Amino acid sequence: MGTMGSGVTGERQEEPAGAAAGAGADGAGDESELAARLRLAVTRLSRRLRQQVAEGLTPSQVAALATVERLGAPSLGELAAAEQVRPPSMTRVVDGLVGAGLVERVVDSDDRRFARVRLTGEGRRTLQRNRSRKTAFLVRRLERLSASERRALPELVSLLEHLVEES
Repeated sequence: MGTMGSGVTGERQEEPAGAAAGAGADGAGDESELAARLRLAVTRLSRRLRQQVAEGLTPSQVAALATVERLGAPSLGELAAAEQVRPPSMTRVVDGLVGAGLVERVVDSDDRRFARVRLTGEGRRTLQRNRSRKTAFLVRRLERLSASERRALPELVSLLEHLVEES
């Protein structure tokens, strides 16, 4: 079993088994341990951010709303593919969003057999509230950091942005 570490929140977390033991003279073990810690931290932060959603929406609905915004007016099939779910599952998600007045189905102008999904004004406002809530959550967390930790943030954010860039 691995050793116990301390997270930013003060919660105790288990480090991956063998992470510290794998450290070798070549530094590969150190990189592996650091990668495991980064993965755990990013996963936990992502989970916390997902919990900061607008009332009454599921994470799947919020993700679908954001994807509709990004894609413009996707078909249900395009939306399902982008969200990596089966079309019947996406139909249920969209049905809930339509019922909540957050998206609307519109007939495709080129092929009237197809419906596209488009954000409503309320859908855009909901996305904005959701993003504001997540940003406020992060601001509250950042305020708990020391001055030296806050000074390190710009470099950390740049590094994270570099990690997620498409190659």
